[in-house]
Amino acid sequence: MTTRRDFLAAWSRSAALCALAPLPFAQFGPAARVGGGGIRVHTGGSAPFERFPFELGVASGEPAADGVVLWTRLLDLPGDPGAGFPVRWEVAADDGFSRVVRRGEAAALAELGHSVHVEVEGLEPGRDYWYRFHAAGATSPVGRTRTAPAPGTLPDRFDFVFVSCQHYERGWYTGFRHMAAESPALVIHLGDYIYESGPGTRDDLVRRHDTEEPRTLDGYRARYALYKRDPDLQAAHAAAPWVFTPDDHEVDNDWAGQHHTEEMSREAFLARRTAAFQALYENFPLRRTSLPTGPDAQLYRRLDFGSLMRLHVLDTRQYRTLQPCGGRRQPPCAEQHAEGATILGARQADWLLDGLDSSPARYNVLANQVFMARLLEGEDELTLAMDKWDGYPADRDRLMTFLHERRPSNPVVLTGDLHTNWVNDLKLDFERADSPTVGTEFAGTSISSSGDGVDTGPQGDNAMGHNPHIKFFNAQRGYVRCRLSPARLRTDFRVMPYVTRPDAPIATRASYVVENGTPGAQET
Repeated sequence: MTTRRDFLAAWSRSAALCALAPLPFAQFGPAARVGGGGIRVHTGGSAPFERFPFELGVASGEPAADGVVLWTRLLDLPGDPGAGFPVRWEVAADDGFSRVVRRGEAAALAELGHSVHVEVEGLEPGRDYWYRFHAAGATSPVGRTRTAPAPGTLPDRFDFVFVSCQHYERGWYTGFRHMAAESPALVIHLGDYIYESGPGTRDDLVRRHDTEEPRTLDGYRARYALYKRDPDLQAAHAAAPWVFTPDDHEVDNDWAGQHHTEEMSREAFLARRTAAFQALYENFPLRRTSLPTGPDAQLYRRLDFGSLMRLHVLDTRQYRTLQPCGGRRQPPCAEQHAEGATILGARQADWLLDGLDSSPARYNVLANQVFMARLLEGEDELTLAMDKWDGYPADRDRLMTFLHERRPSNPVVLTGDLHTNWVNDLKLDFERADSPTVGTEFAGTSISSSGDGVDTGPQGDNAMGHNPHIKFFNAQRGYVRCRLSPARLRTDFRVMPYVTRPDAPIATRASYVVENGTPGAQET
């Protein structure tokens, strides 16, 4: 089992490797030993890679006002599989790299899946930059990134998108291509980036997983490599910085804390979670603060975008108690209200309320994985989804009461998971239609999960009939585009007619706005 000490040692070796191997571009070659601690690094020669090493593309993320995290991961390494590879990186103020403003060296280490995470600092706030990597005579694709607005500033406009749920087998990633073409300032991904199932057997699959269900580090690494080879996904990563938070399928369907749905022991599941979290870190532009410690990782975090937006990134899997009432969809039951039942955990819940209470931002946006509003559905017997916030009403009631009493500025929740689009008023008391509205939830559909969708249908009619706080439902595939200004947040639900065939067109199905100072969304 990998420990935090192992990870930090890997980072130390990375720094030492770069210090020992300040080589010019295109001069890395056959494996050699470098003195001073026995670090193995490939040096000399011209091109040791048999194939293009940047096959998984490039990415950036976690934008701050003065910097970002740059990422890549090398594949098809020759020679000693335990050796590290020096990697050069550049950041430029123009896409032609005539004005390089930062450059340096990093190391792609075997302990971290030969991934590279560069935390660049010293950049200017609120502007575009371009970046690339060099290794073994090869140059990566160019990525575009953007720093956050300066603290205390109130930009006239900030465009971002949010997205989730990209089952590889169920559809093409055309939505990512459209997203990249819109050049947002930020992409927020709300989880289910990979799916952990083995190869599917349905007749309508457009492509198939190439390995059995992953349970080991090598298995998860291979699954990420499969997904990341998709050119449309690579284009979306290269188009803008990302902020990512996982849901369940990055580990195991419907997992909850130390509970799981597989026939395995608790110890075996924690070993699986350890492998999944390490692979997750290796495949995203995350900061060192998110390095896993065995089966644990610090994934809830907060990012500020001037005084326009504070982004509260939630983790609704790692600290939750077991889903009540048998899980899945069930009638309401007493177990929902059991003492200690939680979806956030006490520490994260306190952190969230403290961050909302102290926020200087005009808009407080919560990046949240699962449906927060009440969602009663059914005919003769009404049921709730116990894997969502409905299964943990104490945490939701505490948050809704806080929003009502403390009134942080413009709370907006962004949600993934359900493979459908929704607009919800968040209520102080969901049992009363006339209860005060304290915030807004925008739930976005999937990129490809569930295959081709439909515009509307019985599910939406049933849900809206039982839940008067729900204002909009749509079941097509796509993403949500957000245009934020000091006066309002506008959301455009961007949808496609199909994903089981490539090259689908995209259009805006509906648009809603949240006006500054007025909780709840209105169609526009």
